[in-house]
Amino acid sequence: MCIPSSPKRSDRVNALSVDVEDYFHVSAFEPYISRDQWDRLPCRVEANTGKVLDLLAASGARATFFVLGWVAERYPGLIRRIVAEGHELACHGRDHTRVTQQTPDQFRADIRESRQLLEDRGGVAVLGYRAASYSIGASNLWALTVLEEEGFRYSSSIYPIRHDLYGMPGGPRFAFRPWQAQQLLEIPITTVELLGRRLPCGGGGYFRLLPYAYYRWSIVRVNRVEGQLAVFYFHPWELDPDQPRQTGLDWKTRLRHYLNLDKTEPRLKRLLADFHWDTLAAVYLTGET
Repeated sequence: MCIPSSPKRSDRVNALSVDVEDYFHVSAFEPYISRDQWDRLPCRVEANTGKVLDLLAASGARATFFVLGWVAERYPGLIRRIVAEGHELACHGRDHTRVTQQTPDQFRADIRESRQLLEDRGGVAVLGYRAASYSIGASNLWALTVLEEEGFRYSSSIYPIRHDLYGMPGGPRFAFRPWQAQQLLEIPITTVELLGRRLPCGGGGYFRLLPYAYYRWSIVRVNRVEGQLAVFYFHPWELDPDQPRQTGLDWKTRLRHYLNLDKTEPRLKRLLADFHWDTLAAVYLTGET
């Protein structure tokens, strides 16, 4: 793989997103931390998201913040700051329940309640949604119909890769309108194709696992060779190497969650310097009728 020279901040504007949840909300911790423990654990999401906002302000980038209703309910000042600083407020569900664990009626109630909570706290319309752990895939595309019926303009809930916890490996790689909801735009997390294989390059744990040079190469390739925009995401807890360590985790969960937490912030600073970033709504919805 040939790594290109610095992209020198190409004129292309890619889409940056932040999944606002705390370390104990992650799906991988479900077997170890019950929901009734959440309010008794040290909460770090407000401070960590504040650190993210400071980094974005320093770089001039804007992002879409997919916020849990659980977070919005407890930290209304954080929601107001996200909006006041020019970022997009979007919905991440009520309490990080995966869509695969919900019936259509439960899902509808979840997104309706969490969206209303966000709009009340932020004073702005919420247009976008992202499922917890990218839990919309081939088996539950009915969720896209529900999102459209509830008035969402877009979803960013499909990760078109093969993964043991989520993924829709045969799904489209770039933004599309699904037949289940033709007025809704689905914006997948970005992947790159190399030697006949589809590889992740849209952030999350892979951003901590793989070298930064791979990410720079991948996004440059998507922008310049394929002529497409990249969609990148991360979590505030990934900038927090001092977060409380959980005990009793299996080796895979421990590796996925704690690997290279100390490298996230410097890598993110490089990403912000190397590329232009804006919100999903600004990148994908501007100019739509």
